[in-house]
Amino acid sequence: MATQTSLTTESTPRQNTPASAGRQILKQTQFELLLTSRRGENVLVTLIIPVMLLIFFASLNIIPVKQGGSAATFLLPGILAIAIMAAGMVNLGIATAYERYYGVLKRLGSSPLSRSRLIIAKIISILVLEVVQVALLIGVAIAFYGWRPVGSLPLALLALALGTVTFSALGLAMAGALRAEMTLAGANALFLVFILLGGGILPLEHLPAPIAAVAQLLPASALTQALQQTMTAGGTLPVYPLVLLAVWAVVILLVAMRTFKWE
Repeated sequence: MATQTSLTTESTPRQNTPASAGRQILKQTQFELLLTSRRGENVLVTLIIPVMLLIFFASLNIIPVKQGGSAATFLLPGILAIAIMAAGMVNLGIATAYERYYGVLKRLGSSPLSRSRLIIAKIISILVLEVVQVALLIGVAIAFYGWRPVGSLPLALLALALGTVTFSALGLAMAGALRAEMTLAGANALFLVFILLGGGILPLEHLPAPIAAVAQLLPASALTQALQQTMTAGGTLPVYPLVLLAVWAVVILLVAMRTFKWE
């Protein structure tokens, strides 16, 4: 009787239960990092363009330099903001749009993975990529321009994290709602606009007053100003830029989660 009970128990099929939300996000993040490593040329461009911009503009005599400082002191916060936009909005947005176009996301849609968990996993993978970006840019600034870290590291990291969420969510919002070609064009166009109006290379006070007023409300200028104030000795607490950036992050992330389509 005991043997029969044992056999009956062993022959009962196990019920397949989906993994927990945390485990799903972790596995998808690992998958996203694997896909990122296979897009070597895109990653290389994403890493190299901000470095080239730093070297190019630091070599010009048009950057405002305080006495005893260097061009990198002004440029580095803005270049870090550009790097975040390039990795999140451009690289992630375009790659995700073509994953959707080729039906990769359609297969994920039939799995227990939800849209919000996919978006979170993609944003985490961009955070990992940006660790490399930030280390590379800071290394170049220290090695070639004598830049030294000053300001508040925790607030600078907070600004970087909020910027990553904002621009990654913006790229995913476009990728999940627009055709791949439209995402490609839109991401690159916005990237150029944000470079011009972000205040990282051309100070906002050099722009016409109406354009500067609009630029003050954009997430690019909020991120740049937050980094400039947190990476400057004796800088003021960037309350307005951080609050504005946090609002953009929440709004765009919610839009991305609600409008994202698998196909």
